[in-house]
Amino acid sequence: MCGCTSSTRNTKSHSPNQPGTAVSDKEANASSKKMPRRIPISKQLASIKALGKGSDLEKAVATAALVYDNAADADGKLSKSDAKKLLESQFVHFMQGQETKPKYQEIMSGLDENKDDPIDFEDFMVQLLSLALMSDLRQEIQNVQKTK
Repeated sequence: MCGCTSSTRNTKSHSPNQPGTAVSDKEANASSKKMPRRIPISKQLASIKALGKGSDLEKAVATAALVYDNAADADGKLSKSDAKKLLESQFVHFMQGQETKPKYQEIMSGLDENKDDPIDFEDFMVQLLSLALMSDLRQEIQNVQKTK
C-alpha cells in the first residue's frame, strides 16, 4: 500500500457519519442493520488492478478519492459539514496547530457557511491540498532526510 493512514488502518467498523473513527461493537451492530458493512479502504485500493504497479503518488491520490467516495452521497457530493468532519477525522496531523492561521480559518469557516450545500471531489481536493500546503507538518516533511 501507499502507507497512508487510510490504507493501513485496521478493519474495525467505522461510523458512516465520521469515516475513520472506530465505533464500539454495540454501535457497529446497530449501524450494520441500517447500512451495509463497508469494505476497508486498503482492500478497495488493492482491488484496483491499474494500481498494482502504480506509483506512491498514484496510490495516495486513489486513497484520497476512495476516502471521499466512501463518505459522499449517491451523487458523489458531500455537504460542507460532512466535508469538514471528514477533514477533521482523516487529516488531523496536517491540521493540528493551524487554528490561528488566517488561511486555515478561511477554509474552515467556508465549510461552516451553508453547511448543507454540497461540494464535489474537486472542491474537496482543493481544500485538502490548501490545508496540506500551509501545514507545519508539510514543513517537517520537507526537512526529512531523504538519504542515509
